[in-house]
Amino acid sequence: MPYRHTGPTGLGQIAQQAAQVLYQHRLVSTRQLHQLVTPHQTRTEYVRRQLHSLRQAGLAETVGRRTSGQSELLWWLTKQGASAVESVGLLPQRPYRMSPEAALGPLQEHTLATVDTGLAFVHWARRLGHECGPLDWSPETAHYYRSDTRPGEDLSLIPDAVLSYVHTDEEAKQRTLLNFFIEVDRTQMSIARLAQKLHAYAAYYEFIPQQHTGRGTKNSRHTATIPAWRYRYPAFPRLLVVLTGASDSRLSRRIADLRSLAASDPALTNTALRAGVTTLARLQDEGPFAEIFDPILGPARPTNAWLRQTSTAG
Repeated sequence: MPYRHTGPTGLGQIAQQAAQVLYQHRLVSTRQLHQLVTPHQTRTEYVRRQLHSLRQAGLAETVGRRTSGQSELLWWLTKQGASAVESVGLLPQRPYRMSPEAALGPLQEHTLATVDTGLAFVHWARRLGHECGPLDWSPETAHYYRSDTRPGEDLSLIPDAVLSYVHTDEEAKQRTLLNFFIEVDRTQMSIARLAQKLHAYAAYYEFIPQQHTGRGTKNSRHTATIPAWRYRYPAFPRLLVVLTGASDSRLSRRIADLRSLAASDPALTNTALRAGVTTLARLQDEGPFAEIFDPILGPARPTNAWLRQTSTAG
C-alpha cells in the first residue's frame, strides 16, 4: 500500500515509513521492518541505515534481543518520534508509549509474535496479488459491550489485532474486504482462559446497545435491534486464533482442548461466530488461504481463512 510522509523533513522516505510502522505496532525487530518496509531489498543494510537515522534524530530507540543463538535489535518510537507521527494526523492516535522497561518486559515476545502474524498476511497478500499492507492491522483495539452473565458491568473485548485484508479473485473479477479478529496465543495462558476469550467474542457478537430516549423517566430506553459491531464492520470479523511458542505436538493438543471447551459452552454453540485456529508456523509457510485452520466450532474439517464451514452467516 502507498505510504505518505509522517515525519520531519530531512529523513529518508524509508525512515518515515518505518516510523509509521513503529507507531502502529509499538515494538518491531529489524528483520520484521525489513520485510514490511523494504521487501524488495535482499539485505537489511539499507533499512538499518534508515533506522539509525531515526535514532540519531532522537525519534527511535532500541534494545537487544537474542534468539536462536543470534542477536537482533528491537525498535520503538520515543515520545518525540510518536509526536512527530501524530503531528501529521495520518494515523489514528494511540495513547500507548513504549519504554525500555516495556520493551524488555514479559510482553516483548507476544508483541513480536503479533507482528509476525500480521507480517504473514502481508507476505501472502504480495504473493497472491491481494491487498494487505504494513498498516492494515491495529493492535489492541477496544470493543465495548455488556453481558447478561455480568449485569451492570461495562466490559471490553480487546483483540490482539484487528486486521483488514482485500481478497482479489481475478477470474470472477471480485474484490472482497475481509476483517479478522486476531488472537495470538503463546501458550502462556491457561486453555480455560483462552476459551473464556472466545466466550467474550460470542457475547460481543450478540450485544445490542440500548439507548436512552431522552424523554420521560430516566429509565426510558429505545428498543434497539442493531448489534454494536454493525456500527464498525460490514460483517462480523472472522476470529483467527494463532498458536506459537511450543512444540507442534503440544500445539495440536491445545487445539483439541480448545475445541472441546468451546463445544461445551452454550454461548458458543448457539452463535454464528466464525472462529478458526492454526499455528503461526503454518500461517507463515502455507498462507491464510491454504486449509490450515481447524474450526473451533463444528466439524473438525480443515478450512482456510474464509471459515466457510462453520457458518453461513456474514
